[in-house]
Amino acid sequence: MSALPTLAPEATTAGGYLLVLMLVLPLVGVFAALTLGGRNARRVAMLAIPAGLALAVVIGVELVQSDRTLVYLLGGWAPPLGIALRADGLSAVMLLTTTVVLLGVALFAREEFNTPENVPEARAPFMFWTLLLAVWGALNAVFLAGDLFTLYVALELLTFAGVPLVSLEGRPETLQAALRYLLFALFGSVLYMLGAVLLYGAYGTLDIALLAERVRPEAVSFVAAALMTTGLLAKTALFPFHLWLPPAHAGAPAAASAVLSALVVKGSWFLVVRLWFDVMPGVVTLSAAQLLGALGTAAIVVGSIVALRQERLKLLVAYSTMAQIGYLFLMFPLAFDSAGGALVHGAALTGGFLQVISHATAKAGMFMAAGLIYAALGHDRIADLAGVARAMPVTVLAIALAGLALMGVVPSGAYLAKKLMLDAADGSGQWWWTIVLQGGAVFTAGYVVLVLASVLRGRSEPMPLVKRVSRLSEIAALVLSTSSLLLALAALGPVPGELIANPLAPKELGTLLAVVLGGALLALGLSRRSLFGSGADTEANGGSLRRSAVAVGKAFELADQLIRRWQFASISLLVMVALMGGLLVSSVST
Repeated sequence: MSALPTLAPEATTAGGYLLVLMLVLPLVGVFAALTLGGRNARRVAMLAIPAGLALAVVIGVELVQSDRTLVYLLGGWAPPLGIALRADGLSAVMLLTTTVVLLGVALFAREEFNTPENVPEARAPFMFWTLLLAVWGALNAVFLAGDLFTLYVALELLTFAGVPLVSLEGRPETLQAALRYLLFALFGSVLYMLGAVLLYGAYGTLDIALLAERVRPEAVSFVAAALMTTGLLAKTALFPFHLWLPPAHAGAPAAASAVLSALVVKGSWFLVVRLWFDVMPGVVTLSAAQLLGALGTAAIVVGSIVALRQERLKLLVAYSTMAQIGYLFLMFPLAFDSAGGALVHGAALTGGFLQVISHATAKAGMFMAAGLIYAALGHDRIADLAGVARAMPVTVLAIALAGLALMGVVPSGAYLAKKLMLDAADGSGQWWWTIVLQGGAVFTAGYVVLVLASVLRGRSEPMPLVKRVSRLSEIAALVLSTSSLLLALAALGPVPGELIANPLAPKELGTLLAVVLGGALLALGLSRRSLFGSGADTEANGGSLRRSAVAVGKAFELADQLIRRWQFASISLLVMVALMGGLLVSSVST
């Protein structure tokens, strides 16, 4: 083997200490919550998270002012002997998004996870606030770690902090869902670690910056890329590796579902981005990137159709999460530079991260609003939500704004993300992704229209509420949904202003109308009950077209049940490793 190129030794930058503070703050919070216990755990979280938000803003400002990556060398030892913490623009964006969402979730959960006055300590509140801080710390480590092994440790900490959130209520079905999540995530961890071991054996380091200089397109790199990517896809719950996602959300508290959907799955997705764009941009190939895009497309179609078949609001939102995860992987083929034969940091990557931010804020707001409806009514059956809009207007507004944001309406972050990726598709000649990006909004509109049609339906008698929900919780959900809808306005600095269209322009209004009408047709055809009929209307009613559409919906539903079986999911992991490795090797050989 020829001599490996080396990098000049790194040094800690002026603002590097901020990265240590970003890791230490949630860690101190966890220890303080465990030590103080009881109702003090909530107080610790409510102090630490706003402080973390301020710190994330300072890191972002420091990055902009210094115009270089922030670095901190632990113990003063440079890689490969030491460990480096690094923060670039992608890290700063994720740190800020995480703290904003966590602050919204914390405000939302103040009432639900409040320790009763007559007891010194309650299990669920104590565990929730402690785990919330642990998830935050693990995510910060994922975004700041500079080597693949530290990233592995951070990702495992994220899994072990996220799994208990699923089973906070302690019911048998929630424990089963948590174990399913844990076991499948561990399968993904094994694949990731096998790939990391291969890279270390071949190149003598796991530091991202050093590997970027040393990794070459050869057999060991192809195998490592296939193993690590597949393992991370399992943790992200990308189709067809989503067997744990619907049951995990079905029984988890609304605040926990918001954290899992908005943030936890983003940790493993972020690692895929680091692996493909920073470690192996010249190793991964266009055909492998197309495979990720194809899986993302399948997630959008299957997730959206199965969402339309759900009878419970929370399960509908869970399957919409599966569909929205698919959008995050459309950027990989669009970011591939065919001339250079490598992935590049450009408009497609920017669009992908805008999609992540928009999804995190909108989906957190949507889960929180769904949880409020369940708490107020004692159920979340979609067919029985008539009158909710009159009884809970702020909550319904939060759902509506989050749905519009996910559909990509101007000026949402998803709209700007779609514009950037459409430009990338046009520039690269990959016209088929244009169809996916444009058609995906119709699928999203389908389940949004279904929910809104149910909650806006009139009711002859007043809606009976079993509980009055907290106004602060409603406002927290509304603020997150609104921020997602207005995200494009906040992004005007880093992106060209001409990408933002006038939302009242005839073209934009016409596009919105076409998307909503298309979604309404999907909801009319695929949902279990008539979209505008009474609760007694079922899928058996209607003409031949309706029955044909229902048959298609049932087929997707049955296929999803088959795919989420352990046998199928386990075999799919092995098939994915083989397929990904084969595409990497064949593309190079040709």
